[in-house]
Amino acid sequence: MEESKPRKILTEAQAFLKICSWCAFQERSQQEVRDKLYTYGLHQQQVELMISRVISEGFLSEERFAIAYAGGKFRILGWGREKIKMGLKFKKVSDYCIRKALAQIGDKEYEQKLKSVIAKRAKEVKEKTPFKRNYKLAQYAISRGFESDLVWEILRRDQE
Repeated sequence: MEESKPRKILTEAQAFLKICSWCAFQERSQQEVRDKLYTYGLHQQQVELMISRVISEGFLSEERFAIAYAGGKFRILGWGREKIKMGLKFKKVSDYCIRKALAQIGDKEYEQKLKSVIAKRAKEVKEKTPFKRNYKLAQYAISRGFESDLVWEILRRDQE
């Protein structure tokens, strides 16, 4: 069995430089930064002071993170608003930032993405019975984070 190397404890100055470059590389949530700073061997008071300093220097913005996260998960992975909201809550993002991020997703674009998710899945579903087929499509779209009432509305519209 391999022995794990003991973590190197950094000074505050070293940790600050390292965390600034880490935040500059990609948008991060405050909780991700907090967790990372604890791995550097810093204590709670040092961590909180460092986070406020990183925010004031512009390397960390929870609002920017939430908007980037929501946009990426929506456009690249095809997630719905519900799944994005749960992902942001898991990262301990504030409700204000979550609402702001979800507001960036336009309704027309959202509906188009839902239609494309359903259409892509419809090619894979082998079910012949329309009721069972729609049920399977709806379950898939809902599992991707789209709201059930919107999913069923679009499925009904497509049948007409």
